[in-house]
Amino acid sequence: MAEIRLVVQSDDFGMCHAVNVGTVQAFRDGIVTQVSTMAACPWFTEAAALAREFGIPVGVHQTLTCEWDFLRWRPLTDGPSLVGEDGTFRRTVEEAKAAISHEDAVRELSAQAAKFAAEGLAVEYLDFHMGSSVPSAYDEVSAALGKPFIYGPEESQRFASIEILSDRDAADKKPWMLAYLGNLTPGVHLLVTHCAAAHPELAALHRPGSYTYRWAEEYRLSDQTIVTDPDIHQAIKDRSIQLTTVQTAFSS
Repeated sequence: MAEIRLVVQSDDFGMCHAVNVGTVQAFRDGIVTQVSTMAACPWFTEAAALAREFGIPVGVHQTLTCEWDFLRWRPLTDGPSLVGEDGTFRRTVEEAKAAISHEDAVRELSAQAAKFAAEGLAVEYLDFHMGSSVPSAYDEVSAALGKPFIYGPEESQRFASIEILSDRDAADKKPWMLAYLGNLTPGVHLLVTHCAAAHPELAALHRPGSYTYRWAEEYRLSDQTIVTDPDIHQAIKDRSIQLTTVQTAFSS
């Protein structure tokens, strides 16, 4: 029988300490196989050290936005179109699309990739944070690096399916996940998660009632629970699903 191969990705490594701690646990004790890492964020240096220590496969989570109220990060470069009035990245993909030039985006995303190299990290793939802000820039940087941009029009077609675990109600995640695993067909599938440990800083990312509040604690903590759940491990074993990475799955 043809193999069912599953890439389980955790996004936003390097965003904050809670995400770093949870992501490492999700990789070591759970089913996460690769981690999308944010070089422009304040906790990237810790994330890089953890990736080296535990041999975590990493990709560049290309970052042109910052959605939080109280955790604000700046670009690595000085492109004027990258930032709002406060000098940090814009809050939404829509704002970024309307403002960021191709040239500024390419310089910034190239600098983010270079920061991986400076930390001794081998980049396995590229994707983006929140959504597609400057599509032409992702294509150019991917081509220059010779690494797959997994949401590109050609690369994305190589997956039998792409799903996001995170933005579902917490109570629905386990039954959804068990059904998802049970229905996987032969081929390579990508499941995107957002993991974090239960640290107080998560609740401090946003104002009460902010539109991003569910992405701070609720989605991340429930994702963490699912990817480390023994029943999920068993379901993967029962179906002989092969956990893998993008690099391994598409290298042949």
